[in-house]
Amino acid sequence: MRIHVIQHVEFENHGHILKWGEEHGHSFSYSLLYQKTYFPQIAEFDFLLIMGGPMNIDEDETYSWLKAEKEFIRASIESDKKVLGICLGAQLIADVLGAKVYKGNEKEIGWFEVKLTKDSRKSKLFQNLPKSFTAFHWHGDTFDIPLDANHMAYTDACVNQAFEYKGRVVGLQFHLEATKAGVKNLLVNCANEILPGKCIQKASEIESITSPISPANKIMEKLMENMIG
Repeated sequence: MRIHVIQHVEFENHGHILKWGEEHGHSFSYSLLYQKTYFPQIAEFDFLLIMGGPMNIDEDETYSWLKAEKEFIRASIESDKKVLGICLGAQLIADVLGAKVYKGNEKEIGWFEVKLTKDSRKSKLFQNLPKSFTAFHWHGDTFDIPLDANHMAYTDACVNQAFEYKGRVVGLQFHLEATKAGVKNLLVNCANEILPGKCIQKASEIESITSPISPANKIMEKLMENMIG
């Protein structure tokens, strides 16, 4: 499988997905938008992976590549590509599909339980995933579930945590790909976001919690395997 990765900032990459992909013979290509605006031809990849970032989906004037990125995501979906968006990536997919993206009631930063919905049990992409699990979160915005998409997951603080569209497009608000190094990178580069809040853990607490990483990575592997088919 030829996987193309859109990366918005240097410190937020595809984490465990790279390790898993290389072990299973998948190849990776990249749009490193923090370096230059570049998107491949649609025929050059099979799977589009859109990563997170500290920017918002409507900051077109600050990030000149945002408009082109949305057009590329739209073209990828319309061309029947498999598409996975994580955090900002999920918000961009939701926006492209016509759903509203907006500030959530609570910021979620840290390790919190995710629960799958009843609709997820009918999904081939979410099959054999646990009904609940702990995942890493770092977001203040949320999204409505796009029209014709199915609601797949929620947390106590944020009802719309994941969606599936047409059996080949997935948006995840949380980070199953997170590694210990990836969490550390966010703590270093986005430390200003860790303020007192109902769903914001202290930096020392976030860094000390490591037991959910491997189980979350295994769930990420299963989701990728389900999507690739």
